[in-house]
Order: sequence, then structure tokens, then C-alpha cells
Amino acid sequence: MSSPIDVRDKVSLLPTKPGVYQFYDSDGKILYVGKATNLKSRVSSYFAKHHPDGKTNALVRKIVDLRTIVVETPYDALLLENSLIKEYQPRYNIQLRDDKSYPWIRIRNEHFPRIEGMRNPEDDGSEYIGPFASVRTMRTLLKLVHQMYKLRTCNYDLSPANVAKGKYKRCLEFHLGNCKAPCEALQDEAEYDANVALARQVVKGRISGVVRLLKEQMTAHAEKLEFEKAEEVREKLERLEKYQARSTVVHPDIGDVDVFGLARNTDSTFVNYMRVIDGAIVQGITIELKRKLDEPDDEVLQLAIAELRQRYRSSATEAIVHMEPGIDMPDLHFTVPQRGDKKHLLELSTRNAQYFMIDKQKQESLVDPEAATNRILEQLKQDLRLSELPRHIECFDNSNTQGTDPVSACVVFKDAKPSKKDYRHFNIRTVEGPDDFASMEEAVERRYARLQTEGEPLPQLVVIDGGKGQLHAALNVFDRLGLRGKIAVVGIAKNLEEIFFPGDPYPLHIDKRSSSLRLIQHMRNEAHRFGITHHRGKRSKRTVRTALEDIPGVGPGTAQKLLKRFGSIKGIREASSEDVVAEIGAKKAEVVLKGLAVLP
Repeated sequence: MSSPIDVRDKVSLLPTKPGVYQFYDSDGKILYVGKATNLKSRVSSYFAKHHPDGKTNALVRKIVDLRTIVVETPYDALLLENSLIKEYQPRYNIQLRDDKSYPWIRIRNEHFPRIEGMRNPEDDGSEYIGPFASVRTMRTLLKLVHQMYKLRTCNYDLSPANVAKGKYKRCLEFHLGNCKAPCEALQDEAEYDANVALARQVVKGRISGVVRLLKEQMTAHAEKLEFEKAEEVREKLERLEKYQARSTVVHPDIGDVDVFGLARNTDSTFVNYMRVIDGAIVQGITIELKRKLDEPDDEVLQLAIAELRQRYRSSATEAIVHMEPGIDMPDLHFTVPQRGDKKHLLELSTRNAQYFMIDKQKQESLVDPEAATNRILEQLKQDLRLSELPRHIECFDNSNTQGTDPVSACVVFKDAKPSKKDYRHFNIRTVEGPDDFASMEEAVERRYARLQTEGEPLPQLVVIDGGKGQLHAALNVFDRLGLRGKIAVVGIAKNLEEIFFPGDPYPLHIDKRSSSLRLIQHMRNEAHRFGITHHRGKRSKRTVRTALEDIPGVGPGTAQKLLKRFGSIKGIREASSEDVVAEIGAKKAEVVLKGLAVLP
């Protein structure tokens, strides 16, 4: 193998043409396969600077050799890259997570061809249509074409010689009306092949043309007074239209298009592909692409388009996408719709990708809860631009009623879950009137001054429920305690779910479907619940004291006895003096009843 210095020498000799490059380690194993419009420029970028992504730096340190393949166009480079990735599965490349073998429909290469379902296409000369996203879809189509065209299901060799010899006899399928017995020459091969041609169009989703043809046949039979044949065609037409009604019809004018919707989390991109033929969605599938070097969406989209169009053998000349993928593909133009049916199609595809991602995350949380937690925290770290994983997070919220009974709550989350034994509430002592900023400042200072004094671990992230004012109040405390820069702190505004950062005048808007925002909202709601519960309890105690304990000579014990016995102030007033005397004695009863008489 070459030494690292030789690799850099090779880079200077690379051509400026499109091509594919391969990086190798000291054991001769492929580390990474990439494509480039300009090989020299792209490959040299790996060695010319320090990369912010740690994985890319790790890759560059391991490179001891490189090889290139020059091709004619960037699209040829994309196809070759995709092929090499699937063949060698390099460690640092995007990985297609596809552990399923999808169902196909096979039209056999034989006399009187059978149409059947199967997996894993073979190189046997047959025609394969698919793959289909589910076995159910495939079986629905097979049932439809067999009902309409009475195709055989037996495995006989129906060569002209065997049929002429009378080698086979009609079976039960003929008597049930499911086959026309080509084995006994009751159906000729030309008629059978014509039916197969129509069935092929149905299976491929090109139903509109078949519907038109059937309507023409039905009209022709009716004009010739061939009513039985016209009825047979009408039954076919009804089955076909019933099936077509179950398909998602967008608009016939859209024609044939491919639609690609994306969703992403911290380490994977999910791409939904919908195949639209004659304005109806006939196939749909979502795949997961595991990113290794934090590849941008346009690179992932390029790979997904090449892979899925090749897999589905798509010949559509238009692809609907949310962004230009940055590459020219022969006989294909890209549309980024802003409104109308195509925009709705793209939104549907994107939702399917998001549903697939969420479902996969739910399954992951059941099978591997630790991995699910790490994924959520990694997403939060990425969204909030944190320097470390926020395993310990604390959130503050204030509560008061027109400035009375002010309290503040601090809830603690560890590994993205509430740690209720660590929750704390604070009765605000130094603030007069409704001053939310000063209340926040007191609570934050009391919390972290105590943690510092007791040597307790500090959180990696503090969330302040409120906008810039509350965030600034918390930062004043961090400055006084010497914690600025040691703990990340953000504010969340209630109305628009805006995230505020210290010193940044512009808020961050996290995707409302993001696990990061859901976690922050959970913390904020939990802090509000915990704070308001404490505030109500405090206010309730104050209300009781005002009504009874403010009467001279009445203490908390007496008030508690009376309220327990009579339920409320009103109940005490309505009770007889004998009942009150029996509960607390004549002397105290006299004091209470006189005091209540003058209360409003």
C-alpha cells in the first residue's frame, strides 16, 4: 500500500472529469466510495482542510490509498457509485437499510404464459413487474387479472406439440369457470396472448387505456346483438373500475410521474417513493438511508432516486421533489411544486416518510429503549447546537395570581425522562408584586447556588419557560455564579414555540414534529403543572387563613377542626351554636361566631 504522502501526490494528478473515487485503508479494504463532477476538486477537498464533522476527520486519517474511475457524465458517476456501495458496503458510506425481499409479479416466458406472484426475481427470461410495497397489493392485482381474463394456473408445458397430442385434460379450474382450457385447445394462443397483454397493462397500473378498450368492446358486442359477450365485458369493466376507485387518483392530466418525499432524524434519512401512472398512485414504498458522514439531503436524494427508479424500472420523465438534487439525469426533469395537485402529492409522500420514521422510532423504543433515548438526545444536541449530550436537563416556570403567592418550579429530566424525586419548588421571598423576571432570577439563583455549595452535579442544559426577558434574568444569575459557558441555557416562548439563545436576537423554530421540540414541550408542561399545583395549594391555605385564622383567638388547629366538621365557612355559619360548641367548646365557639358575624 502507498503511504499517506503518496495519496496526496495522487490527488494532484487526478483529472478534472466526472468519476467515482474509492478510499482504502492499510488492509486494502474500501473505506468510502464517492462520486464527483470534478474528481480533482472533490477529492482534494478531503485533504485541504479540517472538517467540522468528526467522522470525516476519522475517515481522512485512515486513508492510505485511493483509486478512481472516470466516466462520461455525473449521472454515470451516480449510477456507478450506487452499484459499488451495494457491492462493497463501505463503512463510511450511506447504507440502504432494506432487509425485506419485496413481492413481484412474474409473467412467465412460455406458451400460454402464467401470471403469478413471487419474491427475488430470477434471470429466466420471464417479465417481472414490481416490486410491490406489500403482498396484499400484489395478490389484489393477481386476483383481478385472473377474474377478468381467466388465465391458467397449472404448470403444464402447453407447447403446440403437446396440445396437438392431447397430452393434458381440462381440470377443475375449467369447470369452475376460472380457465378456458387452452390445454385442450378450447382457447387459442392468439386470444390468450391478447388477454395477457391487457393483464400486463393492468398490473403495470395503466388502467385508463384498458377501460377505454373494454368500453369499445362492450359497445361493439351490443351493436351486433351479442348480449352475452357484452355482459362479460361489462363485468370485467365493473371489476376494473372498482379496483381503480380504490387507488388514489390525483388528476389524469398529471400522467406518469415519480414522487420523492423526505424525512430525517439525527442519523438516517427516510425517502418515500410514490409511482404515479395515468394520474393514480399505483406503488409506494419508503426506504431508510443511514447517513455516515452527515451527508446533505441533496446527496441522499440523488442516491435514492437512482436506486428506486432502477429498482422499479421507472420510465417517468418527471420527478416531483422538495429540492433540486443537483444532478442532471437523462430523460428526467425535476419539479419543485409550489401549489396545486403536484404540491399535494409531494406533501402526501413526505407525510408517508414521516409516518414510517415515527413508526420505526416507536418500534426502536420498545426493542432498545437506550438507543431510542440516545437518538432523542442526539437530535436535541444537534437542534440546539450543544457541545455535549444533555442527559441532565432542568426547566423553570413561574406562577402567581396578579402578583400574589408567587412561586417558581424546577423540574428535572434525566435521560429524557422526568426524575420526580429531584423536582423542587420555590416560594418567592424577595419580590413584591407581579415581577416575573425578578422571580425567575431568585429561583435560578437559589437552585444553583445550593447545588454549587453542596457539590451536586450541574445539568448540561437549562430551559427557561419564557422569552428574552426571563432568559436574560437567568443569565444574570449565571454570570454572578460563574456558570456562564458551563451550562447551556435556552428560553422557550409559549405562543410560537420559539427557542431563544443567549445573545442571539433571532429565535430558532424547531420542526413541530421533531422529537427535540416534543421533549422541550414535555418539560415546559411538566414545570407548569408542578408549579401551578404548588401555587394553588399555597393560595388555598392563604384563603382559609384569611377567613378564620385572622379572627383574634382562632388558630390553625381550631380552623382545621371546624372546616373538617362543617366543610366551609358557609357551613359553619349555617350550623347551630350547639353544634359549634360541641366541636370546639363554648369559649372558642363564642369567639368564632362573633368573628364570622362581622366577616363579609
